[in-house]
Amino acid sequence: MASAEGKFVFFLAFISLTHLQGVISADTTDEDIAFGTGTQQALKVGTAKPRRYLLYDVNPGEGFNLRRDVYMRVANLVKKLQDHQDWTLVLPPWGRIYHWQSRHIAQMKIAWSLFFDLDSMNKHVPVIEFEQFLKETGQSKIDELYYLQRYKEGWTDGKWEEKLDERDCIDTPVYKKDSSGLYRGFFWGYQDVYAEKFKCLSAQGFAGILAPFLLENTTARSVFVDRAEEILHDEFGGKLYWDARRSMRFSKDLRDIADKFRKEYLDSDDERDNTVLLDDWRDMKPDPGSAIGGPYMAVHLRRKDFVHSHKKDVPSLKEAAKQIKKVLKKEKLDKLFVATDAPKVELDELKKLMKGKATVYNFEPTKDIHEKYKDGGVAIIDQWICTHAR
Repeated sequence: MASAEGKFVFFLAFISLTHLQGVISADTTDEDIAFGTGTQQALKVGTAKPRRYLLYDVNPGEGFNLRRDVYMRVANLVKKLQDHQDWTLVLPPWGRIYHWQSRHIAQMKIAWSLFFDLDSMNKHVPVIEFEQFLKETGQSKIDELYYLQRYKEGWTDGKWEEKLDERDCIDTPVYKKDSSGLYRGFFWGYQDVYAEKFKCLSAQGFAGILAPFLLENTTARSVFVDRAEEILHDEFGGKLYWDARRSMRFSKDLRDIADKFRKEYLDSDDERDNTVLLDDWRDMKPDPGSAIGGPYMAVHLRRKDFVHSHKKDVPSLKEAAKQIKKVLKKEKLDKLFVATDAPKVELDELKKLMKGKATVYNFEPTKDIHEKYKDGGVAIIDQWICTHAR
């Protein structure tokens, strides 16, 4: 004989299934639901829509930090799109930029994973490398390409407002239609890649202005937005801004190299400096000011293009050394780490100027490290060491 408890459980299950009756079929009886096999019923669901891909790029002349900043703008655009459809951000391969001047190293078609931790970035929005995009789509085609540009007439009556319009290209397009009607261009050095459609978009506003356009004006599976630096941060300094920024952790390989240098030369490690990173940036909630930093001072000393373009603002090496000495004395430090593009002769001069005040260190990569991680990776190692200075 069934227990009262058993009858009650069966009754609850029966009531729940009966409640589903109208969802599954208006003609299904209680007995059909309670005792029928699962294969006899079919929920009416919509067909899953394939995921869409957003590709982007910036003005070829832009540097590393601007490119990183534009990534954040586009990533948070994808965050908005994800509220409505399944979108994935395709990362534009890195190529040679101005400050990467080592001509003996191949610096094209560089994956983001060489510089950044993609698992960390994926905790904010879905991202993939461009080569993964080519594999997933199985072709070298980009469905639609939109080239962002300013408004030719500028601000109307001196008034700034958000707007977005398809317009004739102001400048000669860098993408050309071939004999087959397909659009060809640089596409990060991938010769076979092409776009089926191309248009210029005059854009004035924040990144989110593109969301309605991408959701309502096109059904293309892959959309490429070039010159993405034209759009601004939706929430500069807000939560999403910092979520995107914090997700952009440098690759573990580069951090490990920098941490090894810190430990060997600068008496610095995360435990003593109170800079331990948790595996997931979303779990990091340190008290403001709790990081101590390593017992050294770090200086970013620009001596090439910056000297020529800002002659009136850049101090001489002698004056720079004078400023450095003041800080070293104030902070009671005797180690100096220098991240610089200065030639060896200028670095040697700085060391002489600092003699008796501080020991000067700089990171010099081995041949293997330089060839593997490129100029960009070496710059990140410099930056990681600098960020841990007291």
